[in-house]
Amino acid sequence: MAAWGFEPLRRNASFFIFMYLLGLFCQWLEVPETKGAHIYPLTWIELFFDLYLLCVVLSLLPLKARRVARGILYVVFYGLALTDVFCWVKYKSPINPSMVMLLSETNSREAGEMLSTMLSADVLASGVGRILLLMLVHVLTALLPCLKKRLGDDRYTRWLLYEGHLQSWTGKAAPYAGLLCAGLFVWGAFQVWPNKQGIHRLMTARNIGEAEHLLTRPDRGELYEPIYRAAFSLYANSLTAKQLARMMETLDKAKVDSCTFLSPTIVLIIGESYNKHHSSLYGYNMPTAPRQKAREQTGRLVRFTDVVAPWNLTSFVFKEVFSTWVTGQQGEWCDQPLFPELFRKAGYHVSFLTNQFLPKAREAVYDFSGGFFLNDPRLSAAQFDTRNDRLHVLDSGLLSDYDSLKRDNTGHDLIIFHLMGQHVSYRTRFNARQRKFFADDYKESRPDLNKRKRIMLSYYDNAVLYNDSVVDQIVRRFDNQDAVVIYMPDHGEECYEPGRDVVCRLHSAAIDYPLAHHEFEIPFWIYCTHEYAERHPEVYRQIVQAKDRKWMTDALPHLLLYLAGISTPSYQEENNVLSSEYRENRPRLLKGTTDYDQLKPHQDE
Repeated sequence: MAAWGFEPLRRNASFFIFMYLLGLFCQWLEVPETKGAHIYPLTWIELFFDLYLLCVVLSLLPLKARRVARGILYVVFYGLALTDVFCWVKYKSPINPSMVMLLSETNSREAGEMLSTMLSADVLASGVGRILLLMLVHVLTALLPCLKKRLGDDRYTRWLLYEGHLQSWTGKAAPYAGLLCAGLFVWGAFQVWPNKQGIHRLMTARNIGEAEHLLTRPDRGELYEPIYRAAFSLYANSLTAKQLARMMETLDKAKVDSCTFLSPTIVLIIGESYNKHHSSLYGYNMPTAPRQKAREQTGRLVRFTDVVAPWNLTSFVFKEVFSTWVTGQQGEWCDQPLFPELFRKAGYHVSFLTNQFLPKAREAVYDFSGGFFLNDPRLSAAQFDTRNDRLHVLDSGLLSDYDSLKRDNTGHDLIIFHLMGQHVSYRTRFNARQRKFFADDYKESRPDLNKRKRIMLSYYDNAVLYNDSVVDQIVRRFDNQDAVVIYMPDHGEECYEPGRDVVCRLHSAAIDYPLAHHEFEIPFWIYCTHEYAERHPEVYRQIVQAKDRKWMTDALPHLLLYLAGISTPSYQEENNVLSSEYRENRPRLLKGTTDYDQLKPHQDE
């Protein structure tokens, strides 16, 4: 009976050996060239567990059906491995949802070009060539039974004798091998079960946002082989397709009754990962926002004091900020029109200049989730007249993009800038030649931090200062116009805040006040040019009066619609922070669950 544990591998010996090697090759060939990088720790046992289980299923099939099934699996596994390693070589990223989305939009000419690239000498000399070499060895071993018939009589006799000895040895070892295989399979089941649960959660997520949020959890599923990455990528695209279908229905809901063009030029600047308490505009002890402070002293930059983001994850914020749906409303964000659609229907020329959400092969799930509704060709055409087509190392690149595109402005313009801001890694988010803050500058104010952490803190503050310079350059381009400028980041950020050994954000943590204080509270201001303040004194007065109101940025579209003078069924007066009808007591639900105003502040905050 013990020999039965070995039977699935005996019946599928070549399949198991070469697929196991293929799985290891994919792991080894895709280890990042960074210090401390390594393969998935459970690769050895999880790969055995997966393949053994698959061999059990194959061994239950009749011989002919088993051969057909193995042939199909060879095509799938080798094809995905080649694609995955090729993507790693070319884009430094394995298969991901964005690649699947781009592939679905590829025509025959582009597919041919990609295939020719895959067969180029430099690619064949890389990991792709190693996969092809493994395939060649596999094919040669499969041809051995045919080759042995061409041997001479003596060689053929010796071959049969060798096969006999091998079968005899295998038969004697089968009980021990069976026990070993069964033991490894049972032990492996306990080892890999948590990861299988994580993968199952990913593959049963209700929407792309939920899948993305699951990936932030410590117990997320590790998609450790190309087959898993491909399956998740296809599933992620199917989830976005469902939401895109619902959003296409909202195009018919995007109704505009009239427009007064109250504000001829509206500029929305969306920053990234900006901790309000690292801005000197809000009292930080380092001069990180000198240009904003100078504009505040003119009285025309109005600093809002109590604004929070609905999420601490960019993609979630973008969905809620662009949709006229607000937290607490029935349905989901994709059930209501997006505000750029309404602006275009009203007659505004809408420009979108982003340094993050452009479709690209090397794109994390987070960018895919946040940008799919902006990059879908139909929805993009419905929302934007003008877009940039390239990303930049530094946000100042968007300035030149705008300068080359502003000729398309019509005099009734909505211009949206989306910066990379202070997104990790901080040291790459500012011009090194303009660096002002250094580790030693924090010795007295932050004695609790070692030098490494003070260096990281200095990087973040330099990124905040650089952001201040870019934002100021954007504002300068509209200073002589009848324009209103709104600045808001998507969410906050942590960088070794006092009493918190945290960098970036804690996505899976329960929300308490310290977390909300640093990751959800954000800087927010509205700037009126001199001409705007003179021509629209009533709007300017409303802005000043609203600066201390409680507000959450999911209601941004209703502020923008009011500033534009757009009359539409999608507009909600009670969510316009400038309106006398504004409902300030609306629960500000962080992540849709935690009421920010019910969190008890700590005294040391």
